[in-house]
Amino acid sequence: MSDARVGTPIPAAGPSFSFGFNMGKIPDHGEDADPILRDGPDLGLVGVFDGMGGAGGTVYETDDGPRSGAYIASRIARDVVEDRMLELLEPDWNLRGEAAAADLHRSMQKALQERLAELKAPTSRLRSKLLRALPTTMAVMGLQRSHRDGSRWSCHVFWAGDSRAYVIEANGIRQLSTDDLRDSGDAMTNLHQDSVVSNAISADTEFHVNYRRVELDAPFLLVCATDGCFGYLPSPMHFERLILKCLDGASSVDGWSAALQREIGAVTGDDAAMSVMGVGANFRSAKALFAPRLRELDADVITPLDDAAAAVARAERELDQLRRHQVDVAATQWNAYKTGYEKFLHQESTASDESDLEVNEEESITEMIEPTGSDDSAPEEETEALLASNADATIATEVPTGASAEPITQSEWR
Repeated sequence: MSDARVGTPIPAAGPSFSFGFNMGKIPDHGEDADPILRDGPDLGLVGVFDGMGGAGGTVYETDDGPRSGAYIASRIARDVVEDRMLELLEPDWNLRGEAAAADLHRSMQKALQERLAELKAPTSRLRSKLLRALPTTMAVMGLQRSHRDGSRWSCHVFWAGDSRAYVIEANGIRQLSTDDLRDSGDAMTNLHQDSVVSNAISADTEFHVNYRRVELDAPFLLVCATDGCFGYLPSPMHFERLILKCLDGASSVDGWSAALQREIGAVTGDDAAMSVMGVGANFRSAKALFAPRLRELDADVITPLDDAAAAVARAERELDQLRRHQVDVAATQWNAYKTGYEKFLHQESTASDESDLEVNEEESITEMIEPTGSDDSAPEEETEALLASNADATIATEVPTGASAEPITQSEWR
């Protein structure tokens, strides 16, 4: 395209807007670093760093107070990578990606090891492959215009760990980094399995910086995100929809950023950092560009997914109600049934009660025959005679009138 007034080419639009945020679950102690956001007419740089709180939970005393190794690591790595990439990215020559990845590796490793030595941390007695000194993940994209004034761009992707780099084009989102996990799977699988990060930047363990180069045609969006942004959503499709839905409802770049922070903050259980850069379109044009994709995504993907999830939720609620009803019915039926069921289980206690009653009756008889104020010198024969007489009377009352008191013989029993 040319300007008719001067007859000179008009360069295709470069990076035209960008924003980033860093939300810590604990204020001033979030372990994600502030994102990288740099751009020029022919260059762009975005990145995020997620300090690994589990592996790097050791707390060090610093000039700013106690800080975890994860907190320190993400910020050191961020500063080193930003400085090095600003040196390496030049508009007039193509970046050698593999060499740049090696440079970033050396620079970060050196900075982290030096900082660890400065901290003078005591040697831990814990020995585990999961523990690291100053560990962090990284996802960074360096952007170079492939040809002067052109709309084609070379995107250099560098990463380590499970933070992700994406590009969003008019027809959908593309993940550009591969999750470094011990149990490797696709993006959907990795959302639902709890796997250990297999490759992370750190001061005391070996790591590598992955590299990939892709060619992109403007317009597009570049997005880098830590797992707190996408890891608590139902699917990768919901992550794309979240970004585009917030864009569609915003009236400015700041409003878009604020909407994303609200939505992510409502569901995430982790720190969350994101950097976004729009290339080849301004904010208003980007809204118009991605509106059809949002409608398509909602109708063809998200609605069926959400309907299925809602059906499962209803079934689970109904099942929960049925289980409570089952417990109530079982209790009612058992209470009505148990009287007959336990009929003979209570006889032993009844027989025991009757035996106690006989003993008590005998004691009462003894008390009856002892005269009030009687002395202990009364003859024992009188007591025995009275007991025998009372016993005969009792036996006589138990034999029915006209019945023989003779014992039943063996032949009669048969």
